[in-house]
Amino acid sequence: MSSIISVSQLTNYITHRLTEDIRLKTLTVKGELSEFKIHYASGHAYFTLKDEGAVLKGVMWKAKAERLGFEPRVGMSVLCIGSIAVYKQGGYYQISANELVPAGLGVKFLQQKQLEERLAKLGIFAQERKKSLPALPKKIAVVTSLNGAALQDVLNIMKRRYPVAELNIFPAQVQGESAHLTIASAIRKADMSGSDVIIVTRGGGSYEDLMPFNTEEVAMAISDCNTPVISAVGHETDTTIADHVADMRAPTPSAAAEQCAPTVDSLISLIDAQKDKLDSAYGHYIGLRREQINILSQRLSAVSPYRIIDNNKNKLESLTSRLDKAYKEQISAKYSAIQNIVGKLEALGPYKVLDRGYTLTLKNGLPVTDAAQLTENDEIVIRFRDSAVTAKITGTIKNA
Repeated sequence: MSSIISVSQLTNYITHRLTEDIRLKTLTVKGELSEFKIHYASGHAYFTLKDEGAVLKGVMWKAKAERLGFEPRVGMSVLCIGSIAVYKQGGYYQISANELVPAGLGVKFLQQKQLEERLAKLGIFAQERKKSLPALPKKIAVVTSLNGAALQDVLNIMKRRYPVAELNIFPAQVQGESAHLTIASAIRKADMSGSDVIIVTRGGGSYEDLMPFNTEEVAMAISDCNTPVISAVGHETDTTIADHVADMRAPTPSAAAEQCAPTVDSLISLIDAQKDKLDSAYGHYIGLRREQINILSQRLSAVSPYRIIDNNKNKLESLTSRLDKAYKEQISAKYSAIQNIVGKLEALGPYKVLDRGYTLTLKNGLPVTDAAQLTENDEIVIRFRDSAVTAKITGTIKNA
């Protein structure tokens, strides 16, 4: 009796055997798509291939799915390039796809991938080479077919959203064997026209219809442009080499027109934003100038003749006040000194003794201090404290 193993052990064994088989590591399977969907959250693509005798489930991880150059549809015959893997949780094997190519276009698809790789090495897909779109383009160039719906979509959007722009149409064939040459020529003419932005566009179509936009001529014409380029080729799910080279990719022609045609609301918002910046800059400028004026005013005020006069006036008033005070102090001191002297003189004066009952004899207005000064018949004045009498010498004057 054989040994018992678990489901996981059996699955691991089958997985090991399948992954070790070199023939299953890189293979190309042809079949009809009976199911294809991209998971909304993960971005991974899940599909089923079938033929008249079998079905094969498949998965393409997000990084690979985003590089699909066409829109897979149920019933389409495709070539799937990948390796066999086991989905353990579901209990089945599947093909992990690296490439998914429409059958019959496999050679062209592979050639496109090789061209992409070669152009990528030249650096023309690099993000740092991308130019920004102008906010308010005055001249917009459109490279497309004159008879296509894409041109009408662009014209309608421009007329409705941004009628002030000048539209210049550079006609080109967008389908056929020589279409890529006319597209490249039209792009170069548009770049030399002085336009602010170039829209390269065409409507949806099959993978083969979009092949002119997967050529080196168109890629290099876009890469050489000094003017920003918007690529809007095919449907949203279509991706071309022109999309990778362009400065901006739009999913549809209408979206391309919207990207370079601002709405009235966006213009108003832009104007308001610029006004706010201007107001802020103006306020800042005025503030700086006011501060400078205040500084200059203070410096001017410091050296102003009026300020000098005021300062000297204050000094003069202070000196005047000090001089007046000193003058009064000097007068007071002199007055006190004089009063002191007067007091002393009065105390020593001859008239002071009159208050004590003495008299003062005057001859010819002069004090008589000695009897020898008098002779007979001299008139004298005898002065008392508060009166005086006149007398005449009649007798002989004798010394006491």
